[in-house]
Amino acid sequence: MRFVGAVRPRVARAAETVRPRLARVAAAVRPRSALTGRKGSPQVTRPKTWQFTATAATAGLALAAGVATAAGPWDSSGQRTAERDRAVALAASRGTDHGGGRAHAGTPPRGPGAAPPAASVLTGLGGTATAARSAPAAKTLAGVLDPLLKIPALGSRSAAVVDVATGQRLYGTGSADALVPASTTKIATAVAALSAMGADHRLTTRVVYEPDTKEVVLVGGGDPTLTARKEARGLAGLRELAERSAAALAERGVREVTLSYDTTLYKGATTHPIGENPNIAAVTPLMVDEARTDDSVSGPAPRVPDPAADAARKFGDLLTEHGIKVTPPGASKATTRATTLATVSSPPLAALVERMLTHSDNDLAEALARHTALATGKPADFAGGGAAITARLQQLGLPLKGADVKDGSGLDRRDKLTADLLTALLVKAGDPARPELRPALTGLPVAGFTGTLAGRYGDGAAGVVRAKTGTLTGVNTLAGTVVDKDGRLLAFAFLANDTTGPDAAQSALDKAATALAACGCR
Repeated sequence: MRFVGAVRPRVARAAETVRPRLARVAAAVRPRSALTGRKGSPQVTRPKTWQFTATAATAGLALAAGVATAAGPWDSSGQRTAERDRAVALAASRGTDHGGGRAHAGTPPRGPGAAPPAASVLTGLGGTATAARSAPAAKTLAGVLDPLLKIPALGSRSAAVVDVATGQRLYGTGSADALVPASTTKIATAVAALSAMGADHRLTTRVVYEPDTKEVVLVGGGDPTLTARKEARGLAGLRELAERSAAALAERGVREVTLSYDTTLYKGATTHPIGENPNIAAVTPLMVDEARTDDSVSGPAPRVPDPAADAARKFGDLLTEHGIKVTPPGASKATTRATTLATVSSPPLAALVERMLTHSDNDLAEALARHTALATGKPADFAGGGAAITARLQQLGLPLKGADVKDGSGLDRRDKLTADLLTALLVKAGDPARPELRPALTGLPVAGFTGTLAGRYGDGAAGVVRAKTGTLTGVNTLAGTVVDKDGRLLAFAFLANDTTGPDAAQSALDKAATALAACGCR
């Protein structure tokens, strides 16, 4: 893929820059964490061969490289492929760094299937890789994080750090306080959807034919990634759907139809409680390219006011290109007498969850909330989606005290989550007994590299922190995983409300995550 080819030069450069940056961060943070009582600088213990020895950066990226196979195929954006290549470059051909020349740091993979020899993070949860080194000491960790998190810029806050291998909470300040989580809500949506439907579930768009009325009905299946672009790139394609539908009609000798569209899969209001906003389209089970009016694939963008009607018009135009005469489309409902002409299906849920988390895709988040409601017998509206997410998390035994889920995206300021719940979600997603939940981890943006963290951590823990961001006016949040200096996989959640400014708050949270990555803290 062109994306991967473009990334590889950056991979080689990144491999040369991550280690010295981490060294600087470690040097800056360690004096604050030296609570051993000894005078002078604490002695640095070099990792041994049974640890994640290629540096914390390599171990962090091994989460994608070593575990992604369990979560599904490489996605169409090339994200995981690029991460794998970068992990290989960082690990070098030997997978360790025992003082060898840095010229090997950019060694490319040996063939397309090569994987980094560094141990997989999640595989090691129950093995010697994580048991050989103890988790950070709570008192030492508090000495590192308290000065960074207890500052006026962060307003009121809820923070927690948990050892993923044991589930033990290592740090907490207001960790049970329910605050506005913003887009970190998507972690809850991801876990609930995967739990309810499974990682292989797909969202299907159908075209049916009503023989009595010669009506063709485009039936929305709740797939906001359905695309009308010429190159579908692994997504469900409206063009393919039209071509196959036209062929099926031609086989029946039908050349002229009444065109309708069906949006009855969802219930209730289509406008999000925040109102019309470039961050989200009207929530309807039928849309193409997330109703964007430009060529963007993520982030805010102008949207068409009626996504379903827009999708139906485009579908009608495509049918016309294939020799089928159609009427202007109108809303309808397919009957049980209708026969299926053609279907197209989305990528598996694992890939959809990863896209949602990596790009903070609000349209996809609301779709997955409604599908979770449908899978659990609840109404497919905003309230039903929130109730379904809550119910699924309760079945997983997660700490829900104080939690209140109003939507799937986190755009609703009435949402409330705790740092304890967010870290518990991440630990549950890393449970070897729950592999279907793994995309909730592999989809997290990689600091300085992918998604909403691509432009952050340029001088810090790039490639090490994997986290979901959250930003609303007066709200800054960050929740994810990090491999610390001793190779422990830690889950963290930092929520700040009533922040004094977005830049200062974001910087403070990034510094806390960077300090966590650089800290052995034993």
